[in-house]
Amino acid sequence: MTKISNFNFTDTIILEDDFVLLRPLQESDVENLLDISINEPETWKYSLVGAEGKENLINYIQLAIKARENEKEFPFIVFDKKSKKYAGSTRFYDMNLEFKTLQLGYTWYGSEFRGTGLNKHCKFLLLQFAFETLGLERVEFRADNNNERSIAAMKSIGCKVEGVLRSNMPTRDSNLRRDSIVLSILKNEWFDEVKENLKNKL
Repeated sequence: MTKISNFNFTDTIILEDDFVLLRPLQESDVENLLDISINEPETWKYSLVGAEGKENLINYIQLAIKARENEKEFPFIVFDKKSKKYAGSTRFYDMNLEFKTLQLGYTWYGSEFRGTGLNKHCKFLLLQFAFETLGLERVEFRADNNNERSIAAMKSIGCKVEGVLRSNMPTRDSNLRRDSIVLSILKNEWFDEVKENLKNKL
């Protein structure tokens, strides 16, 4: 099995189009995301690791950077070119480059950026990079099965539902466990239909 040779976790990967720019998340981004963190704590309702409030945001970013250093994840900060504001964050994680798979998630945006088309631009750039630059075979997505907004967003970009993992992981309320819905896009689906359909929605 050949390992993907055109990816290095230390690279400064920048993905952009006319509407959005994604670059590696760094510690100084606390200041860029602080406004959302303080004023919109509900953003992390379904997240196991929240970033609401400065202390949690610092921890969130430090954990993300540590995961990149350990070559497990690659987190991005999202910049909205239209408003010239930082909008949120997303990342590649559970990266198994030997098997040519990864998961795409940990995605969140401030409320003013939801429903604006920003997410579709981000997903197009990330999926294009995954399938066309890295040559992956599968990109997986997961969400809390109660998170209707997130599930609808994933379906709208062309993800196919595979099933639900029951009692898959804990939630921040330690007494509750969550069911996780699993969705994916395969390489042939990207080239056959998803890419064109998503491009037409941009």
